[in-house]
Amino acid sequence: MVRCPGQDQRFWKPDAIFEVDCSSCGKAVEFFKDEPQLKCRHCGHTVINPKIDLGCAEWCQYAEQCLGVRVGSLTIVRQKLIDEMKKVFGPDQKRIEHALAVLEFAEQIQAVEGGDPLVIKAAAILHDIGIREAERKHGSPAGKYQEIEGPPIAEDILKRHDIPDETIEHISKIIANHHSARDIDTIEFRIVWDADWLVNIPADLPGTGKEKLQGIVDTTFKTHEGYKMAAEILLKK
Repeated sequence: MVRCPGQDQRFWKPDAIFEVDCSSCGKAVEFFKDEPQLKCRHCGHTVINPKIDLGCAEWCQYAEQCLGVRVGSLTIVRQKLIDEMKKVFGPDQKRIEHALAVLEFAEQIQAVEGGDPLVIKAAAILHDIGIREAERKHGSPAGKYQEIEGPPIAEDILKRHDIPDETIEHISKIIANHHSARDIDTIEFRIVWDADWLVNIPADLPGTGKEKLQGIVDTTFKTHEGYKMAAEILLKK
């Protein structure tokens, strides 16, 4: 039987097998990366794998059919992408907090509007990932430069986490349009767009009059739930 590359040991790297010290007796327990837990053969204590890596099964909708078990949710890959984003932004806490705020709004909108949760979460986390490179190359973090510099960085990150090429392409296209909306109009894009504006409007337009703010909300938001949230948060309706 041919297995998915994410689970086939022929595709694993040397660090896929490692040792973890038993917290009870201190003896080494050898783990494969996809083993959640093992009994220590010396004392019988259950040792949890601190570096569990289920590859594509962490998010793949076909994981249950492929492996015969239900692996769970997007929690692991979501956290990995957050960690990657934090590495790129380094000490820039403002940009990290912005990305996490957009992610939170995107997840709230997605719960109502639907769409591919992997695409939405990844695009929300990585939407501004090109800012530092835009500043380095162009001397400006302006949106048009982020849209140029962000996709290659995001693609490199996503490829390290066994995400399919077609999904990476979709995420990258959202990143390449998250300020301009030039050539994409998927539900996933609209959700990330709305989430970004929910964070940006209060930050960029403090003290804006209610009438002007109403006009911005009316012409900006692309989903029903995003518009509803904007009315509640920005217009206090």
